[in-house]
Amino acid sequence: MKRFYSQGTKSTYLKGLHTSIPDDAVEISDALYLSVIGNPASGKIRAHDEKGLPYLVDTPAVATESAASERAWRDTELTSLMWLRERHRDQLEIGTATTLTGEQFKELLVYMQSLRNWPQSPDFPQAEHRPVAPSWIAEQTQ
Repeated sequence: MKRFYSQGTKSTYLKGLHTSIPDDAVEISDALYLSVIGNPASGKIRAHDEKGLPYLVDTPAVATESAASERAWRDTELTSLMWLRERHRDQLEIGTATTLTGEQFKELLVYMQSLRNWPQSPDFPQAEHRPVAPSWIAEQTQ
């Protein structure tokens, strides 16, 4: 029996057994079926060549944990700055002298926005590429 493989469905079909075979199905040898689909090597995932035939490649490194960790760091950082932003806004609202200068407030807002944008960065979730807080922020929290 001839065996066919469909990249679209990622399934195999046997001519004569299956009544409907997808249009993108290509004939696949039993040896290729066994090595790639029937018994793939550990640590490998299926990819496809230009003809739609499957082959195995190394499993990509999972960045899920580091991404979740970086989002947690980012969320904590944002939360830790909200009081500083709110204090400045409150001081402006009630007409008292502000603790931050106008330039510092702008730097704070830009930093907070860069934290919000961090997960969309091409360097995310590499911690060494995190947004860097203005140095004066540390003085405000002591």
